[in-house]
Amino acid sequence: MGGFVRTTSTTVTAALACLTLGATVAGCTHDATAKEPSASKEPSAQQMLDTANDAMKALSSVTIDGDTIVTGGEDFSTHVTTDLKRRCASKTTWATGPSLEQIRIGATYYVRRQGQDHWDKAPTSEAKQEDGLVQCTWEFASFGVAKKRKPTEVDGSPAIRLLVTDKADEGGTYTFYVATEGKPYILKVVYEGADYHSITRFSAFDEPQDVRPPAEADIVDASDVGG
Repeated sequence: MGGFVRTTSTTVTAALACLTLGATVAGCTHDATAKEPSASKEPSAQQMLDTANDAMKALSSVTIDGDTIVTGGEDFSTHVTTDLKRRCASKTTWATGPSLEQIRIGATYYVRRQGQDHWDKAPTSEAKQEDGLVQCTWEFASFGVAKKRKPTEVDGSPAIRLLVTDKADEGGTYTFYVATEGKPYILKVVYEGADYHSITRFSAFDEPQDVRPPAEADIVDASDVGG
């Protein structure tokens, strides 16, 4: 997982922000005896991005679904449930059929590849970069330049669209869909770039999750194999 990456990585990131700005207080006449609040200022796109980002950081759990279309490569989809700390589960499915399931609990991860009838168990310290080990954390961090676009809905929920461009990703654009009712959560992020396009959806905010190890009978300890 990790976050929205401003390069050509396989899953994109994420950051945003808020819809709150307190009313400012303006001084009155020269007698300095009366002060009254001015009208609330509408937050800028960057402020909304930052506030939404803060709302996502405060979550204790979230579900993340992604679809990625790779230019000249193989498309894939992902489904992740996470407490955004040390406990998460994911499944990645490629367009041609193969899949990879992972469970990560603290310093231990379990992996089941397409066709396996068991889960491989190993400490996260033994994972290689090419293993694509799922990350339970997600870096919700603002970046680039944000501009407001027209309001819309995401699965029936009112949202504001924020278009973000970044010099570090020339030609790529991110559109963040931020809830405008209730807490300003990020509901969806659409990335369009030269190497891939992706849609990342966030749901089940702070809902209880049941991420647990596989049944003991279905586990093969990789550290014991070939020992």
